[in-house]
Amino acid sequence: MFSYTTPTIPLYRRAPRATSWLLVASVLLTAVALLSPVQIPVALYKLSLISLAAAVGYWVDRSIFPYSRPDGYLQEDWRYGTDEPAYQVDFAVVDGYRYVFAAAMLRRAIVVAAVVIGVALGL
Repeated sequence: MFSYTTPTIPLYRRAPRATSWLLVASVLLTAVALLSPVQIPVALYKLSLISLAAAVGYWVDRSIFPYSRPDGYLQEDWRYGTDEPAYQVDFAVVDGYRYVFAAAMLRRAIVVAAVVIGVALGL
């Protein structure tokens, strides 16, 4: 008789997403601190401006397109969580709106990227 058991998930898979990039950034920041400590405030200043630009880009997109939020095309509200079975999609898109959903996601990414690039070019 076949019984399904959940395999043990390795530790590196249980870490939050982008943890490896956070570790790489920490190592590089430590290297900068060792090689040229006066550059730490400059690096933090630039990181804060890029982070602020990403937040501003998100709010620019929301203010320009208030009725075209990407999560508006999902069948269920994602804020309530999910209880789908294993190997199923987390949040399904309403039938007939897959391309509109994809376009809204791409539009938001382009708007945020444009604002971030604009601020980064001004540094």
